[in-house]
Amino acid sequence: MDVDAASTSGPAGEPQFHPIPIGFRRNPVFYQFTQQNLPACKPVLTPPWVITVFLLMGVIFIPVGLVALHASHSVAEIVVRYDNICIPEKSRSDKVAYIQDESIPKNCTIDLRVRQRMEAPIYVYYELDNYYQNHRRYVKSRSDRQLLHGLKYNDTSTCKPVDSNNGLPIVPCGLIAWSLFNDTYTFIHRKVELNINRKNISWKSDRDHKFGKNVYPFNFQNGTLIGGGKLDPSVPLSDQEDLIVWMRTAALPSFRKLYGRIEEDLDADESVKVKLLNNYNTYSFGGKKKLVLSTSSWLGGRNDFLGIAYIVVGSSSIFVSLIFMLLHVKNPRPYGDTAYLSWNRKTNAN
Repeated sequence: MDVDAASTSGPAGEPQFHPIPIGFRRNPVFYQFTQQNLPACKPVLTPPWVITVFLLMGVIFIPVGLVALHASHSVAEIVVRYDNICIPEKSRSDKVAYIQDESIPKNCTIDLRVRQRMEAPIYVYYELDNYYQNHRRYVKSRSDRQLLHGLKYNDTSTCKPVDSNNGLPIVPCGLIAWSLFNDTYTFIHRKVELNINRKNISWKSDRDHKFGKNVYPFNFQNGTLIGGGKLDPSVPLSDQEDLIVWMRTAALPSFRKLYGRIEEDLDADESVKVKLLNNYNTYSFGGKKKLVLSTSSWLGGRNDFLGIAYIVVGSSSIFVSLIFMLLHVKNPRPYGDTAYLSWNRKTNAN
């Protein structure tokens, strides 16, 4: 290999030679790349440029935040908590015993007041608070291969402690499926029952690729192992959309899950009667249950965070630009003045 040589002084003063590949000498671009000497844009952040950038950020961010906030406020939403009002007066001293007693009817009726016009589709959600679906043991207690292949996949060790019942495997197995939400809602409007569309409430990718079209519930919620909702054993898992929605676990302890859609407009100042079954046990861990009716905008559901964040960032940028402007006007500094360098300031001080 052709090499060039460079000499340096050794410890005893003798010259030492280090071979340098000739390719470095013949290819200056590669040499500049290795030595980080390639041409680069090095903008000079002068005070006018900094002030202009911050001011421009504020001018852009604040209108965007106002538009996002307006879109959020245009969403009509009704939220009502019902776990505390759907308990008989005599059972409120022991709510856990009430919810676990199957002989006590769990029927409940609540009235919803529509404060502003709600145009279809109206999304129906159930909201749970203080429910940690992100708990490590809870999240791991499932078998994705079993959901896709059914009894053909025999290894359900990941589903413990809900992997078998009466010596037989459970499909679907695991704590997540076992704790399926089982409250139901019926809406009465103008003395007529509203139709709730419960199709396509889950992700299409989940229905097509994660839940088998030929996998049916087996030995689920039978015998002594009784948990949440039941599944129709004649319907494949890919069509059990309540289960599919529930199996997509939430990251936060307060979450909403889609129950269905109302395909009818509701006018302002109207009343909607809800007949529900208060079956799901949230009393043993201090949870809350809420029923949510919500429309949507081009930005999605009601959420003020994005708009407020844009407004806060834009306002902060304008405030910083004004501070920099005042400092620059009060104490102007000539460009390239070496007297402000740290070593020069120390010399002048001495």
